[in-house]
Amino acid sequence: MPSRSGTSIVLFTRDLRVHDHPALVAAAGSRRMLAVFVLDDTILSRPYAAPNRLRILIDSLTDLRRALRDLGSELVITRGRPADVVRDLVRRHGVDAIHCSADVSAFARRREAALAAIAAEAGATFTAHPGVMLVDPALVRATGGGHFKVFTPYWRRWSQVTPRPVLGVPDLPPPPDDVDPGALPTLGELTGDAAATAAPLLAPGGEVAARERLAWWMDGPIEDYADGRNRMAEDATSRLSVPLHLGCLSVTEVAAGLAPRRAGHEAFLQELCWRDFNHQLLDARPDLAVTDVRTKDDRWRDAPDELTAWQEGRTGYPVVDAGMRQLVAEGWMHNRARMVTASFLTKHLYIDWRHGARFFMHHLADGDLANNFAQWQWTAGTGTDSRPNRMFNPVIQGERYDPSGAYVRRWVSELADVAGKAVHQPRTDGAAAASLFAEGTYPAPMVDHREARERFLSARGALED
Repeated sequence: MPSRSGTSIVLFTRDLRVHDHPALVAAAGSRRMLAVFVLDDTILSRPYAAPNRLRILIDSLTDLRRALRDLGSELVITRGRPADVVRDLVRRHGVDAIHCSADVSAFARRREAALAAIAAEAGATFTAHPGVMLVDPALVRATGGGHFKVFTPYWRRWSQVTPRPVLGVPDLPPPPDDVDPGALPTLGELTGDAAATAAPLLAPGGEVAARERLAWWMDGPIEDYADGRNRMAEDATSRLSVPLHLGCLSVTEVAAGLAPRRAGHEAFLQELCWRDFNHQLLDARPDLAVTDVRTKDDRWRDAPDELTAWQEGRTGYPVVDAGMRQLVAEGWMHNRARMVTASFLTKHLYIDWRHGARFFMHHLADGDLANNFAQWQWTAGTGTDSRPNRMFNPVIQGERYDPSGAYVRRWVSELADVAGKAVHQPRTDGAAAASLFAEGTYPAPMVDHREARERFLSARGALED
């Protein structure tokens, strides 16, 4: 075994795990190691630091600290600006190597540049390791150079790249003797509101729960994923987007367990590819969250009351309302419902996609800058969809992907007694209409589908589509 040298820092960010962690493995080669997580005041001051993701963050830090202690190390948790914290630790402990996981957002790039500058000032080394994406954007370039703007050619090129090998959990050196590990934060401390709460049905976060879910998923349910992923009433999707967002699971380890020639496995691998595709888009377009990728010069409607009704699940379209209520209750929404609800806001109501994307970011436990905003733009037709004016009919989507109506009945309690697929058009059920709508229990559809389609296509100058 090579001799250990000096003291290293591994700065955890969106990589809160000990399994398959390249930066942690590299830092483990030193005599002393500081494992550090900084509660970044810049991030905590922004709207995206919402209760659901912060609750998952606390769960994840709890697991990470326990795992590091079991390995003879410690997780130092502090608050401030990462560059200031790392600079102070470098000076106090004579650090000669700084490690972190590379990321693609403009914020992450600035953080890495600051760490590199600190290392240069101190005569130390700085390395940003793979660990967030399966394939680095630099390894998948379009024929003419630059990033891919369409998924299918990206998938073909991406599939040809051999991912790095999966790494084991390393033996870790101890931290310096005089390090204060700090306390795990509370939700109230992170939000600044002692009464803050997360979604009532939010699932637990952290590496332990993530690995249990991964084991369950790979032990059978994935085999039916190609078909099951669209069945909205069933637990037929992995739900691994939440642990992947904070790196409680390694996407490389997840992909390594797949057998791509099996239908369910290949379909799931494509979803991991979509994740990388969206990250390479963010890498190329740092303004993804605010600027159209491919503008349609939309003159979005200013309709605050309609926006509120959509947010509260009161559109009168059952599958849309079910999705929005699931989001608020669970901090998660089925992917098919995400597409339908986003399409409804941007195309039926013709309301700016940014309003919807920000609402999702507030509630989603897996709210990810790249995935959330790229997919909202895809659905709004301002992003990478090759059919930008496609418009989902919410009634047909409900009948097709929730044929029994179980998904709607679970989340829209007013419709719990409407049997079968009639729940997707409850006004056509005479008994239901009499009991539901005479008293205003459930709203009428806020817009007619055909009229909304004509309005949208006219606004886009695409009535011929």
